Order: sequence, then C-alpha cells, then structure tokens
Amino acid sequence: MQKYTIRDFERDFPTDDACLDWLRAYLYPEGIFCKACEQVTKHYRVRSRPSYSCERCGHHEHPTAGTIFQDSRTPLRLWFHGVFLMASTRCGISAKQLERELGVTYKTAWRMFNRIRSLLNEDSVPASGSVEIDETYIGGRRHGKNRREAARGRMENKVTVLGIVQRGGRIKATKVPDASHGSILPLVQEHVLPRTMIYTDEHKTYRRLHFMGYAHRRIHHASKVYVKGSVQVTSRQVV
Repeated sequence: MQKYTIRDFERDFPTDDACLDWLRAYLYPEGIFCKACEQVTKHYRVRSRPSYSCERCGHHEHPTAGTIFQDSRTPLRLWFHGVFLMASTRCGISAKQLERELGVTYKTAWRMFNRIRSLLNEDSVPASGSVEIDETYIGGRRHGKNRREAARGRMENKVTVLGIVQRGGRIKATKVPDASHGSILPLVQEHVLPRTMIYTDEHKTYRRLHFMGYAHRRIHHASKVYVKGSVQVTSRQVV
C-alpha cells in the first residue's frame, strides 16, 4: 500500500479553500440538503466566510459546524496539516511538536492536539454523509396459547438493537432498552454528525430528527415501500 506523503498533502490541500471543498465532499457526498427548501439543492461557495449558499433560497450551510474545526480561528489548512502529522506518525507526536511544525502558539497546539486525538480514536468518529438508521428485535421464542398471547410473549423476550449504517462506511449496532425516543435519539446525537442526511422508516421516534438539526427522510413501510431510489431501509420485522 502506497504511503501518503507530505508531497501528496501539499498537492491535495494547498489552501483553506481546498480543505473546505474536501470537507464538503466528505460530509455531503450526495449534495447538500437545504432545510429551507427541504431537498438537496445546488450550493455555491460564499467567499466571505467558510460556508455554502443554496442557489434557490440563499440558506447558508457551514461544513465545519459540528466538527473539530468549529469555532476555531486557526486556518483550516493548519488543522488538516495537524491531522496529517498525527495520523502519519507511528509513535505519535506531542503538542509541543505540533507547535513547532505548524508555527502556532502552544495553547493553540494543545487544543488542536486534543481535538485531533479524539478524532483519530475510531470509536469516537461520528457518522456523516448519508446514514440509514433502523431498530430491530432479536432472540426469544413465542409463548402463549393464542396468537395475541404469542405475539406479546414474543416481544417481551426480544432484545432491541439499534443499527446505524453510514453509506459506504461503518456499521454500528447497539443494544437499547426499547425503541422510545429517550433510548434512541441520544445515541443518534452521539454517533451521527449534525446536518447529516438520515433515512429511517416511519417509526414515530424518528419524527424529532428534523428538529435536532438533521436532514431526515422516511421510507414508508406501512405502504409496502422498502426501497426509495438508492436507499433501502430494512423493515422492523422481528427476527
């Protein structure tokens, strides 16, 4: 496997604009979903700030929001350079070395060091882009003499599992107490970046996603719809 070198980095990320364009492509692989227009629309770069504007309504989208770069006055290219240095060094580097390599103050280097280190922890990297979320029930056997009792006993002996799937990325399955919003939504906030496009079925728990800052689309299983375009959300069928 060919090593990614400093020459490669200089070629791919020569400016802050190049870094922001890369971040946009990474976070919105299928285009930016405009909350005002409630659909994916064409966006243009706003030169006076690190954001993109919807060509229809002018709504601004900030790719750095919800990332380690948010609310930082440090140039984005220095952030990317810091990530490159920490990710490419086998034994790791110190905040002091970041200070020397990037030409920033130690206070800035220390803040960058801690944020980047948390990012490089694979378990803490939140999903982004297009994410499919669904819950299912696993295990147990049917009990009871009639169908109603059997169905009730069947559910009581099941374990609820929440699945979060990033398109073209990782899959995370987590055991939850139940399918209520109190059990599921905190996990979504923990493992999915804000403004991410989330696809779910019509379960009422997911209705709050839009108000939590996510772009949200539903596949209506009640209408026997399980695939919409390139999106397939599995049903909540008991397995």
